[in-house]
Amino acid sequence: MKKIAVFVDVQNVYYTTRQAYGRQFNYRLLWKNLAHMGEVVSATAYAINRDDDQQIKFQDALRHIGFEVKLKPFIQRSDGSSKGDWDVGIAIDVMEAAPKVDMVVLLSGDGDFDVLMDRVREGYGKEAVVFGVPTLTANSLVNSVDRFIPIEDDMLL
Repeated sequence: MKKIAVFVDVQNVYYTTRQAYGRQFNYRLLWKNLAHMGEVVSATAYAINRDDDQQIKFQDALRHIGFEVKLKPFIQRSDGSSKGDWDVGIAIDVMEAAPKVDMVVLLSGDGDFDVLMDRVREGYGKEAVVFGVPTLTANSLVNSVDRFIPIEDDMLL
């Protein structure tokens, strides 16, 4: 049975499924699908902490499913822009996990991860898989992995 490490860019999944479908991603169904692919030995969801009751419930639900939830504070700049990015944290965690597993699964459409997933595949010789919304996932990311699994209607709430 393949050992799987899963990494979820929560903000990316939330905004891309909302933009493309107006619906939310079904994390319970994801977990069931992953169980058919192998043994999930680690699963981390990266999110922004806004201390909002609805987000806290969502984060608790992720923990209940089996995810470790890592939070960064939401930063609102004086110019009105905001910051909350987990790219470096995700990359570090993937690089640490890749040697210990057979498959790395990333949920994100962010093209910044193409080099990372290429390294998982080419550098570590591990299976690299991405789940993403087809119309909002960077081609470079799709091309960097062994398998791209589209997030479509059947994976939404």
